[in-house]
Amino acid sequence: MTIETIYIARHGLPRDPPLAPFGEDQAHELADYFSSLPEDERPTILLSSPYYRCLQTAVPTAQKLGLPLYVEHGLSEWYSPVKPNTGLHPRAAPAAELRAYFPEIDHSWQSIYYPSRKGEDVAGVCDRASGTMRALVPYIERKFDGRHKRILLVSHAATVIALTRELIGDRALPLRVSCCAVTELQRKPGETKVVGCWVAARLADASHLKDGPLRDWGFEDIRTESDGQVVNDSGQPGTEDELDEPVGLQVDLLQAVELSAHV
Repeated sequence: MTIETIYIARHGLPRDPPLAPFGEDQAHELADYFSSLPEDERPTILLSSPYYRCLQTAVPTAQKLGLPLYVEHGLSEWYSPVKPNTGLHPRAAPAAELRAYFPEIDHSWQSIYYPSRKGEDVAGVCDRASGTMRALVPYIERKFDGRHKRILLVSHAATVIALTRELIGDRALPLRVSCCAVTELQRKPGETKVVGCWVAARLADASHLKDGPLRDWGFEDIRTESDGQVVNDSGQPGTEDELDEPVGLQVDLLQAVELSAHV
């Protein structure tokens, strides 16, 4: 059995780094929405970005549906490229440490993908979304012996948009995502590939929230230089000499995906 439905939700309204009280209410509305679905439409596996506001958003749904909460770094926030010689961006804490704050986390899950600490331009975050899903979907199908047909991903606006564009196969797809909005993607019948083979049942829908869509964001909101390139950020002081190389399961999993594509 293969994954047939992917739900993607943005975190609730933030008051960085945690959610604002209103965002916590949105997270509970999100949980109420998923629990209101017929059992054969509910997600059966839940993966979240390691960032606090996403985990806060995911916990009520995990509790209400009785699901373990898996931390996946491939769903992390988007950081623009670092300025030369200023170091690297920080990396979010591992699941084992985050359990001190969120005991719902199941730290037996090994993150599939880790974003580059050098940051990403818009094409880069789309490449990361593609790599994450090309590794993640077949891994879940194998690891759990096909038990999961519907998965829920909780992430950030830029990453949600990138994931949606890659799964549908349209990097120019116009999309703005509000807090706790839900995208629902259905796999095309008979498809075994991951990228470019899904159709949207809903895009960034907020009709389950009593106050509707709030604080929407799209890539047109980013700051750019006069040449149209994303404005670079400074890295974390003291990381100038640290290496940034692919780590985690992505190294082997993506190689396996590439090999199978050529068999």
